[in-house]
Amino acid sequence: MSQWNQVQQLEIKFLEQVDQFYDDNFPMEIRHLLAQWIENQDWEAASNNETMATILLQNLLIQLDEQLGRVSKEKNLLLIHNLKRIRKVLQGKFHGNPMHVAVVISNCLREERRILAAANMPVQGPLEKSLQSSSVSERQRNVEHKVAAIKNSVQMTEQDTKYLEDLQDEFDYRYKTIQTMDQSDKNSAMMNQEVLTLQEMLNSLDFKRKEALSKMTQIIHETDLLMNNMLIEELQDWKRRQQIACIGGPLHNGLDQLQNCFTLLAESLFQLRRQLEKLEEQSTKMTYEGDPIPVQRIHMLERVTFLIYNLFKNSFVVERQPCMPTHPQRPLVLKTLIQFTVKLRLLIKLPELNYQVKVKASIDKNVSTLSNRRFVLCGTNVKAMSIEESSNGSLSVEFRHLGCHMVTEELHSITFETQICLYGLTIDLETSSLPVVMISNVSQLPNAWASIIWYNVSTNDSQNLVFFNNPPPATLSQLLEVMSWQFSSYVGRGLNSDQLNMLAEKLTVQSSYSDGHLTWAKFCKEHLPGKSFTFWTWLEAILDLIKKHILPLWIDGYVMGFVSKEKERLLLKDKMPGTFLLRFSESHLGGITFTWVDHSENGEVRFHSVEPYNKGRLSALPFADILRDYKVIMAENVPENPLKYLYPDIPKDKAFGRHYSSQPCEVSRPTERGGKGYVPSVFIPISTIRSDSMEPHSPSDLLPMSPSVYAVLRENLSPTTIETAMKSPYSAE
Repeated sequence: MSQWNQVQQLEIKFLEQVDQFYDDNFPMEIRHLLAQWIENQDWEAASNNETMATILLQNLLIQLDEQLGRVSKEKNLLLIHNLKRIRKVLQGKFHGNPMHVAVVISNCLREERRILAAANMPVQGPLEKSLQSSSVSERQRNVEHKVAAIKNSVQMTEQDTKYLEDLQDEFDYRYKTIQTMDQSDKNSAMMNQEVLTLQEMLNSLDFKRKEALSKMTQIIHETDLLMNNMLIEELQDWKRRQQIACIGGPLHNGLDQLQNCFTLLAESLFQLRRQLEKLEEQSTKMTYEGDPIPVQRIHMLERVTFLIYNLFKNSFVVERQPCMPTHPQRPLVLKTLIQFTVKLRLLIKLPELNYQVKVKASIDKNVSTLSNRRFVLCGTNVKAMSIEESSNGSLSVEFRHLGCHMVTEELHSITFETQICLYGLTIDLETSSLPVVMISNVSQLPNAWASIIWYNVSTNDSQNLVFFNNPPPATLSQLLEVMSWQFSSYVGRGLNSDQLNMLAEKLTVQSSYSDGHLTWAKFCKEHLPGKSFTFWTWLEAILDLIKKHILPLWIDGYVMGFVSKEKERLLLKDKMPGTFLLRFSESHLGGITFTWVDHSENGEVRFHSVEPYNKGRLSALPFADILRDYKVIMAENVPENPLKYLYPDIPKDKAFGRHYSSQPCEVSRPTERGGKGYVPSVFIPISTIRSDSMEPHSPSDLLPMSPSVYAVLRENLSPTTIETAMKSPYSAE
């Protein structure tokens, strides 16, 4: 079943989550119409490869054209109109930045997988629950409402400032008119009335100045409270969501909303600053005893300037954390001499800053020299931010060709610096990536990724580079949730509650735990009991096995995978003979086995498990073909396939039929020549089981025996002789 079909079968509460991340960037109509084609493309790789992204965008438009041709024949006017509009929008929006459409689509597919995984969870995980708190959404709405209110208040004080200017101009005109009058006119009743009018105007002017300054003071106070109590907190929450998204969690939406709030506040503060400057000009032209402007303006201007500085300093963020294009699902792990990408964004979008803000990248800039680190960041490390850099119109810059020459077993930080010169202000800005792990060999990637997971699960601190000097424990519930994310983001299907329970049992038998906590050493450093590998090494090998050899079977949900031998027998003992399930090996790294149930002549239940298949064997023959062609030779019996039903009761061919790489080959006689005079040959997976043993011997490897030769053996040799010949040379593995 395709991923999109699975999504459509979700409950309404999950469908509402799906609806939230489909918009004009990637309309749901396209996802629906091109579901299978979209799922067959590698969008994650294209998100870091411009050539590949360009080709995929062109192919996407071609697919749309084909759909247009189809619906045109059906004369579906509404769908024709929508498809034409969508095609025009996509071509216009992504033509200059094809990688962005790859990012958008890969994010949508990944979020679908996460929601599918969440639907299989008995309850929402603690990390995701904390990120989707209703109070967070309520605070975001409050922030947007208060920002709009401040913007409106500043517009009102703009009118007040203009009114003060007009009132002062009128007063100045009347006052100068009196000064030009003759001495005789100055003693007249009209003159006395004019003086009274001027006095009233001066009183009104003084009142309005005090009123305007009072309103501005209130705006400054409200802006200060909003920034420090709500907006910065909202930004910190976004950064935490970004941390969690880096390790497979929910997408970290909300940056566009934050940009809107930051930009509106910046515009309001600069407008307020200009209003204070106008008041100073008015006071210079005309002042009087008790004039409030000279007394209050300087302090107010200092507060406004401080708020502008603070707002800009918080607005400089890492929009997309460092990531190697070769490993898009493993951000924050960087290999020496391999280029990586990182994207910066200024949340204050002002046209005056376009192409004027140059950003410089450096590594471990703020680390003490006592650590003896000597790193060189190579590539283009200075670039200008531009609005055109991003398809959504943000002021951003993407470094696509950075690299590093040296490595240590420590966390590192990539720092970015820039300087803003705007309206007479000069502001130095600096931000840093989340801690990254440098490796010198790809074989170090699994352990490096484990470090990234542990760091971002355990701390909100974005710059604790000595974290692993004394890493804190993680709660088991959080860790299991992240493990499910690894499977949903990396191999397309998360773990259900039964699978997670098996992992929990495997973890908690290692030692006694207090309050469900797990140490870093138990997770990644210490070997599993009786094994030569750690828990994380075992799990990473399974991820690699799924990705490279059994991905379609895993996505379809046909691989139970994480089930203990004891639970396996409980599940199978009451099932029909020939019922089997697929389980990951607990003793072989990256191995998968299958176990089936049958009954002896006296009705006793028997279980048979084959020696695990590893990547070497699965490279020779697809796993679905192994299940189809697998044979067992019982003493005095002809070889037969014992696998009939996938647990609980799915006919084998119904489950795996569409994954078979070819039709099963008919056994041919040696006289029936194959192509170019050769006898056709296939690999046949065969095991032997003695009738006097409850447990099977290890199966043979995949034997390169032609069907014709096998047929001759059956005709001319006894079953015992065949059994002896078929014994596995690999049984001691």
